Formats: sequence, C-alpha cells, structure tokens
Amino acid sequence: MLAVETTGLTKDYSVGFWRKRPRRVLHDLSLRVERGEVFGLLGPNGAGKTTTLKILLRLVFPTSGTARILGKELDDVTTHERMGFLPENPSFYDYLTAEEFLHYAGDLFGLAASETRRRAGRLLEQVGLRDSRNVPLRKFSKGMLQRVGLAQALINEPELVFLDEPMSGLDPLGRREVRDLILGLREKGITVFFSTHILSDAEMLCDRVAILNRGRMLGCGELREMLELGVASTEIVIETRNSALLDRVGSYGTMVRTGERVRVQVPKESDVSAVLGIVLGSGARIVSVIPVKMSLEDYFLAQVAESAAKPEGTESLAAAGGQK
Repeated sequence: MLAVETTGLTKDYSVGFWRKRPRRVLHDLSLRVERGEVFGLLGPNGAGKTTTLKILLRLVFPTSGTARILGKELDDVTTHERMGFLPENPSFYDYLTAEEFLHYAGDLFGLAASETRRRAGRLLEQVGLRDSRNVPLRKFSKGMLQRVGLAQALINEPELVFLDEPMSGLDPLGRREVRDLILGLREKGITVFFSTHILSDAEMLCDRVAILNRGRMLGCGELREMLELGVASTEIVIETRNSALLDRVGSYGTMVRTGERVRVQVPKESDVSAVLGIVLGSGARIVSVIPVKMSLEDYFLAQVAESAAKPEGTESLAAAGGQK
C-alpha cells in the first residue's frame, strides 16, 4: 500500500476583480510515495508545493484529479489521526507554554494525560526545547516555533508526516537537529513527505524527489537514478612540463595549472578516451580520472531553466480554452 498516491491532480484559483478568470496553479500532478520513505517535493517559490500539501490535507479541494492517503480517499477523515502536519508559517496559541501546547495537541488526538506527558517530554527533548518547556510561545523566536511545530506534528506518533518547508527559520544547529529527526523517523518506518527549496537538505535526506515548477512536475524519481542520467564532465589530472602536450590536451576542455600538475576539465564524455590516449602516448603521468557527477542543484536548475524557456500558455484556463 502506498503512503500517498495522486492521479491527475489539478487546482485552479479565480483571479481578477471585475472579470474573474481561472488560473491553473497545479497541472495534472501524478505522484506515488512509498511507505517508509522520505519524499521531497522541490521547487522555487510559487511552484505549487504548498498547494499540493493543502490538497492532500483537505485544506483546499482539487479542481480535478484524485488522491489517496494511506490507502484511503481524501474524504476519509479517519486517516487524519494517522498523520502529522507542520505548515510553513505555523500560528499557535501564544499564551500557552510549549509543554501546554503539546498537551493540548495530545488532547485533540484523545491521548491519555499520562501518555501525553510522556510523549511531550520526549519530543521537547528531541527538538531541543527541554529548557524552554515552560516559556510562553509568544516569547519564542521563529526557529523555536518551528521546533515546537515539529513536536506537535509527531505527538500522535503518526505513520505519515507532512512538513511544509521544515527548515524555514532554523539556524545551522536547528537544521542539523531537524535533519537527524527526519532520518530517525525513516529508521522507524515513518513516511515523511516534505516540501523545500533548500536543495542540500533534500540531497541529504530524500530517497526520492519530485521537482515542480509553475505547477508542473518536471521530474520524479530516486536521486541516484536522476543524477546518474549524465556526467557533467570528467576531470583528468596529469603531471607534465610538455607545453606541446598541453596545447593538444587543452583543445578538449579547460585547464588549470599548479606547478607540474595540470587539471583538465573535459565536458564531452566521448573526448575522454582521446585525451587519455594523447597523455599516455606522450609518457606523461596520469594522476587521476574523476567523473564529475551532476548534483541535485545542477539537475534542478537545468530542469527549471528548461521549463522557464517554454511558454506559459497553458497556465491560464481562459487563455488555453479550458473549461470555466
């Protein structure tokens, strides 16, 4: 059974004042999220990440398409007791302390008082708020509110956790703690579905990712498979003083010389054999040959740039002749 499954998920909003017209912000999104994996929904601001999460949580309703959560349709609210959620900009009762707020969240799930106390203490420890447990939330910084928000998302020990930009407002130490927390959830078999535009976090945490831009999915899959689609270049390091050799090798790529060592960046994989043959034939020493793999940032920027180059004619239903 899949944790999250969407088919043709589409969302339109009405825009304009006097003459309202539909604007499509999510286009035919189909996703499959396996149980127990960390899934990242990536994209720039305005890509449709938050809209997708809101649809899955029934905070807004899709214009068309279907979705299933933990094997059940979206309108089956019994799945909510098996889920946790942290919005991008949480707003809590600021007169409550962190501990009181978690007790309130536990009461909403019908937990016994003793069980709520046990879970609240453990979660406050995990998110680094043990010493601030009796401080009113109105005195919390944005990063501290983000941490208590993570704690409330886990108070019911969910099977599936939705996190909208969970690293927002956190300092480097806080980001490290949240990353460790997410990895700990994966070890327990809990599915984590989170949106982010911080690519280094996604590359470190995610089993699979989907890339959104302007409401369209540009790519989806395992990071390893996506990033092995191509080699950005090959770096060849040689030792030589032969200027004639360097002239020949330099025609295949860019060179950086440091003493007797020369670093050659060969962009075309088909040219690597030719460069190695020239170097070996000259008797120069080859220090290393390293394929430079595409990073998630490289892949992301390439996909977004390609998408941005396409016309936006289908984003407005009115312009595209879609139904009203």
